[in-house]
Amino acid sequence: MSEGGNTVGLDTPARLAVDALLDDPKTRIIVCCGAGGVGKTTTAAALGVRAAERGRKVVVLTIDPARRLAQSMGIDSLDNTPRKVAGVGSAGGELHAMMLDMKRTFDEIVESHADGERARAILANPFYQSLSAGFAGTQEYMAMEKLGQLRSKDDWDLIVVDTPPSRSALDFLDAPKRLGSFLDGKFIRVLMAPAKVGGRAGMKFLNVGMSMMTGTLSKLMGASLLKDVQTFVAAMDTMFGGFRTRADATFRLLQAPGTAFLVVAAPEPDALREAAYFVERLAAERMPLAGLVLNRVHGSDAARLSAERALAAAENLEEGGIVDQESGKAGLREAADDGSPGVDGAPQTSGEPDAPEPHHSDDARAVTEVDEITAGLLRLHAERMQVIAREQRTRDRFTSLHPEVAVAQVAALPGDVHDLAGLRAIGERLAAGVPAGT
Repeated sequence: MSEGGNTVGLDTPARLAVDALLDDPKTRIIVCCGAGGVGKTTTAAALGVRAAERGRKVVVLTIDPARRLAQSMGIDSLDNTPRKVAGVGSAGGELHAMMLDMKRTFDEIVESHADGERARAILANPFYQSLSAGFAGTQEYMAMEKLGQLRSKDDWDLIVVDTPPSRSALDFLDAPKRLGSFLDGKFIRVLMAPAKVGGRAGMKFLNVGMSMMTGTLSKLMGASLLKDVQTFVAAMDTMFGGFRTRADATFRLLQAPGTAFLVVAAPEPDALREAAYFVERLAAERMPLAGLVLNRVHGSDAARLSAERALAAAENLEEGGIVDQESGKAGLREAADDGSPGVDGAPQTSGEPDAPEPHHSDDARAVTEVDEITAGLLRLHAERMQVIAREQRTRDRFTSLHPEVAVAQVAALPGDVHDLAGLRAIGERLAAGVPAGT
């Protein structure tokens, strides 16, 4: 069996052809998603760098508050405006990067869809300020809004999205529906009713038909907050339909053939469990899944030496029991303490303090130190092989559940990625698809 020119064994997942995905002009959006702490931001940035250097005009949208993306690309800071990354790109390719400013994106929506006076009233409303700064799901919804804005401008032929560091990776998909449910909910309709009726009739309606409801809300929320909410809802009334329309349009965009989802995970049970759940959810939502990026995978250039053999060799060295040393290194140990003949054939007894042979003692000590170091290295190798075996078992469990999912295994780097060189190294590992030594 083969996949993209690569032979695939019974226990080996199909290899994700990352470069083919990046080079395909039909690929317009790549969404990197997964659990927190698995390397989504680094993966998104590395994909952006590699795509730009293969001739694509790319913008990377990150929602990572740690600002690692800006630092790795040599930019002082990122904001809601795409910034060009210097020193990246070839054959007409360019790389731009930006970090979602949730409140600023919400403000831009208000300013572009409301007249000046109404926009100013909304922006100054205390409830709006709280909503735009931290309402549950707002960040995910605004990420979708910004993605829709970027795609509509058509300034880039590839958009790479780093999804929010949410408690659940599914929040990115759920946010538009949740906001739509909120805007269509009974609570909003109750608050909108007085404004829709208007004037004295509205006040009469409020006093007769809603006095109990508003009295309860006043106790729960406070009269001042309730008034802020009602003012906000009245001002936003004409915009609610636009929110729903754009959310639906962006959701359809994510289902379109030009979009590719990459699920990012670490070779750990919890991360791959969530990755499996996400794969199933994407299939249920008819979202196009390109494959799984398995980050920080360990490999070895000495994989033929098993953990068991390495541990056995280490134990033999520590116990001085390797038989082929009896005529060599082991003989030097014996010569130092049992009176056996030395190099010149003269006996070396412990009763001859005036005629020591210090070079034999030094040699024996050196041999012991080498054995200790070698045994330590063998034990480290055994630990590495045990880690590799554990990661492969975890990966195989995922693969057995989802054999159709192509996988790129990214070798772990010795340190953190903090510059363009590190991002290029990650890009090369993504393209290779397998860790070193495997």
